[in-house]
Amino acid sequence: MSRQLSEMSLEELWQLFPIFLTEYKPYWKDWFEEEAALLKEHLPAEQTVRISHIGSTAIKGIQAKPIIDILVEITENSDLKWFSRYLTSAGYLCMSEEEQRLSFNKGYTEQGFAERVFHLHLRRAGDNDELYFRDYLNAHPQAAGEYVKLKLSLWKQFEHDRDRYTQGKTEFVKKYTRYAKEQALKQALTEEEQCHGVSQDFPYTRRKQEAYLE
Repeated sequence: MSRQLSEMSLEELWQLFPIFLTEYKPYWKDWFEEEAALLKEHLPAEQTVRISHIGSTAIKGIQAKPIIDILVEITENSDLKWFSRYLTSAGYLCMSEEEQRLSFNKGYTEQGFAERVFHLHLRRAGDNDELYFRDYLNAHPQAAGEYVKLKLSLWKQFEHDRDRYTQGKTEFVKKYTRYAKEQALKQALTEEEQCHGVSQDFPYTRRKQEAYLE
């Protein structure tokens, strides 16, 4: 009888679920859209602000772990525990809890990865730095290329150590997220000056509150 994932040590889990990168696959976008559509069918539209495709599979042309990262932003007054219960019933497993942040995954089995694997990040609306990073790298191929080189280097070093692999990317992600937000603010200020005055809202916090896909 195979052991349950909950019975395995962290080292055993890293052996079962190693870091591996593959070439970009256009169907990753389809996988996201299909999963997001299922989520939209069941999550309350009035409390679901946005469902977004984030992470490396959302950056065109770059090598990535074949895991679809999904960001679900909900309103300030939403009940995180209710959302957590729904996601658990939909096959997601809660992996970590922080203040106002929950992380889930789906597609990890005792035999290894399923065909489709998802990481879902549940956040309050506006807690979405990943959107800036995603859009910046999609718009700047040179930065995306640098990111690929870094990921390939880390993969070789930390194939069975997900924590150190992630830590190795942290400074790069912070750097280009900062660039992206500075650029977005400049653009927002210019647009507001041309219209009805100056606003320091970023583009991902200005939009009408409604459920839609990014």
